Amino acid sequence: MDIDQPLRELGVVDSAALRETILGQDEVAWREDSFRQEEFDVHRQTESILVLFLDIKKWPELAVSREPGWNRLADAAIPLMDEIIRNHYPPGGTIIRAMAAKLVSGGKITPHIDRHPSFHAGHRIHVPITTNPRVRFMIDGQPYQFEPGKAYEINNQKMHSVMNKGKEDRITFIFDYVPPSEEGKVDFGDHIRFPTE
Repeated sequence: MDIDQPLRELGVVDSAALRETILGQDEVAWREDSFRQEEFDVHRQTESILVLFLDIKKWPELAVSREPGWNRLADAAIPLMDEIIRNHYPPGGTIIRAMAAKLVSGGKITPHIDRHPSFHAGHRIHVPITTNPRVRFMIDGQPYQFEPGKAYEINNQKMHSVMNKGKEDRITFIFDYVPPSEEGKVDFGDHIRFPTE
């Protein structure tokens, strides 16, 4: 979503439980679903654990499915997503994507703008899990370094890229939240509403 600025800092969040859960995943979990890497060339050097995911081929119908990571990450992810939404966004919207994303050591995500129409409707929120001083997230020509224990919203309608020149992988939890004001434009069907009750 175009938020009229490259980056919005959402402040400190309690991501300890989610961090522990994500870091406890087996290596095979990061490679069980390669859809993002195969469908989007910019993500070829990433790995991911999908929790919720939108079937973009059915757009404008919103077909959001629970992915393999749901059973392993949802218990830790839902309270954190709830907290962020309650503090910063109108309640009652819908999560259309949620995932743990890893940019491997030495990897890069080349400059791009998220073009699919679904990215115009949702707020893209990043919760850093691990990073290192040699990770650079560029948005609209400016470098940013995200800190674990905080949350950020990025403007994915600006050119953005990530480079990891460090020796450690960079892991981020990402989710896309569509607020109620945007929901009337599409049919969400029977999906989880946030914040949860």
